[in-house]
Amino acid sequence: MRSDCRRTLVAVGFALTTALSTLAETGHAQGGATSAAAAQARLQQQQNELDRLRRERSDLEQRMQTLQRSARSLTEEVANLEGQRLTTARLVAALNSQLATITHDVTEATVGLVRAEAEIIKKRSVLRRRMVEIYKRGTLYDVEAMLSAQSFAALVARYKYLHELTLHDRGLVHRVESLRNEIATQRQLLVRLQEEVLRNRTEKAREASRLRALESQRQRNLTVVVRNTKQTKERLAQIVRDEARLASVIAVLESARRRAELAPNARPAAPSSIRTSDLGRLDWPVEGTVLYRFGRVVSPNNTTTRWNGMGIGTDAGVAVRSIAAGEVVLADAVGTYGPTVILQHGGGDYSVYGSLSRIDVRKGQQISKGHVVGTVGATDPDLPPHLHFEIRPKGRAVDPLEWLRAQRH
Repeated sequence: MRSDCRRTLVAVGFALTTALSTLAETGHAQGGATSAAAAQARLQQQQNELDRLRRERSDLEQRMQTLQRSARSLTEEVANLEGQRLTTARLVAALNSQLATITHDVTEATVGLVRAEAEIIKKRSVLRRRMVEIYKRGTLYDVEAMLSAQSFAALVARYKYLHELTLHDRGLVHRVESLRNEIATQRQLLVRLQEEVLRNRTEKAREASRLRALESQRQRNLTVVVRNTKQTKERLAQIVRDEARLASVIAVLESARRRAELAPNARPAAPSSIRTSDLGRLDWPVEGTVLYRFGRVVSPNNTTTRWNGMGIGTDAGVAVRSIAAGEVVLADAVGTYGPTVILQHGGGDYSVYGSLSRIDVRKGQQISKGHVVGTVGATDPDLPPHLHFEIRPKGRAVDPLEWLRAQRH
């Protein structure tokens, strides 16, 4: 009976020991896994934010390429560069935040590793002593202790003692195994975190360099914008003055013509070679594309220009022909208009040919329709080669496009 009781008690004790040790091992393993998972989740969250910022900057860079291809004003480029600069600055800040998080995780992992290594040293020392004690007692010590009990109470007491001792030894073994696994996990985490630190620092250095380049480019473009704005304002003011000068020249010519008509013994005035029936039928002075039209025009950099004529873009050196017969009343340079020819067609009607590279007529010369008055030039630095063309019935500027025949495409 004592043998059956002993076997029953040993089986019960072994089952209890196994259950308790399994619970202890599971708790330690879950704790280590939770810590590593939390660190990984934080890294993933910050990596997602970095990816979002990179996508935002990529969109801005593509927009910048579109702006540069379309040859738009530098104003929008400066605004785009500012957006890229701010995005890159946020990216650097996010990298700094990520580095701080990684550094914190490294510190925690290091502390955990040191603590686990210190504890495993102690546990191994204790386990070593217990192994020596168990070896010295021999394999039948537990059986002898149980069988030598003088009563059932003594048997139960000795079993409880041996059971607690077994639980302690088993827990010690499992704790050593758990600490070894935890140390391996912490070391893997440290290696991964150190790689993240290296990658972070490399990327941050690259982004910082990009930020400095963007700030430098932004400053250069700002300088260009300020200079261009100043030059544009000065040129617009000059254009206004030159238009006033041109209008004054025509007004003087028209006044002289009227006085001549009113003078005694004046010959009857010749009719104008431009008639209302010519609306929409006159030949173009040059074949080309319309760069700007009559009236108020807003340029890409938001400056406003009022043109008294139209700009016809074509190749430099192309011959410019008179739209009707007339007299050359001006053949000279006129400020921003460059070399300019003004024809008087009779009856107070005038046509103006500006931005020429060469003048092929002289003042006072009578010319026929289609006569070459000069060649196309490029006097405006902001525009390609073109002819500035005006029609002024009775000296008043009107839209010349209404007088020219429709172009066939």
